[in-house]
Amino acid sequence: MIRNFLLSLLCAATATASAQHLRDVLGGDVLMGVALNQWQTSGQDARTTAIVREHFNCLTPENVMKSGPLQPAEGVFDFQAADDVVAYAEANGLQVIGHCLVWHSQAPSWFFTDGTGKPVSAEVLRERIQKHISTVVGRYRGRIHGWDVVNEAIEDDGSFRRSPLYNILGEDFIELAFRAAHEADPDAELYYNDYSMALPRKREAVCRLVRRLKERGVRIDAVGMQSHLSLTHPDLHEYETTMDSLAATGVKVMVTELDVSVLPSPWGFNGAEVSQSFEYKKAMNPYTEGLPDSVQARFEERYLDLFRIYARHRQDLSRITFWGLTDEQSWLNGFPIKGRTDYPLLWNRDYRAKPVVGRIIESFR
Repeated sequence: MIRNFLLSLLCAATATASAQHLRDVLGGDVLMGVALNQWQTSGQDARTTAIVREHFNCLTPENVMKSGPLQPAEGVFDFQAADDVVAYAEANGLQVIGHCLVWHSQAPSWFFTDGTGKPVSAEVLRERIQKHISTVVGRYRGRIHGWDVVNEAIEDDGSFRRSPLYNILGEDFIELAFRAAHEADPDAELYYNDYSMALPRKREAVCRLVRRLKERGVRIDAVGMQSHLSLTHPDLHEYETTMDSLAATGVKVMVTELDVSVLPSPWGFNGAEVSQSFEYKKAMNPYTEGLPDSVQARFEERYLDLFRIYARHRQDLSRITFWGLTDEQSWLNGFPIKGRTDYPLLWNRDYRAKPVVGRIIESFR
């Protein structure tokens, strides 16, 4: 009888633990976010919505708030998809992160050139940046928790990226963008977002940028560490050092685009530079029929190592966002080699949580 009583207590405790969700346990320390695509936020994917409601309290739109989709022609704004994202988030109790206001990639083709295809003047580009930000941020004033104001402005070697933004305006475009965003919505948080942040020279450059903005009285609340990681890259000591260094500048740290690829990396592949592309080879796509147990174990340990770091830095972190929900929907199936089968996220292709989800929850609880 006593044995049966103890078993019932154990079953009840197990049921309680399994019923807990990421937002319940980790959400007390950080926002738990997920990036969703337009089809998911249209409400047609009921299975995604069910998982999101249980585990997340924050949403980043994958593409629809980038400048290309929002302003395909000069002065012509298309807010339908972005409006739908905000409405979806509000209906499901999610904070919205606006992604992203100024980025050299996925910008509309007209943004940096005049009618003859030549680069516009500094004055024209300033006006275009100002108008785009004031229009977009102003439309959602009071409804967006925070904005990725500038995305990927620094190279891995610590130099400024020679994008059209930099070539025309120099580094001043960054301050311009942050000031415009703050003016359009003084209550919204403002972020800088970039990849390969564990690289020492890039880390140092971003820290210099943050300190310079703060010295000039520019609002910047956090830096997003895009965390498109693999089973071996980056070195986690350097990754954690970046968190310490960013926090020392007086801003919060965010893990903004988290996924862990299990696939081989092409020679020379680095970070998340979207222009990279490599030829398909069968050897680079070894797990088309599923993951071997040994690789699955490494995947779980990699995530647990990361969340141990996040637990140690919970005072410095303000958000953790996964770049996608299920393996099927991950951008890594097509990047940097199209046609591969990757397993980088916490939910598998049939929308079932992987065992590591429970282990992450336990590690924080």
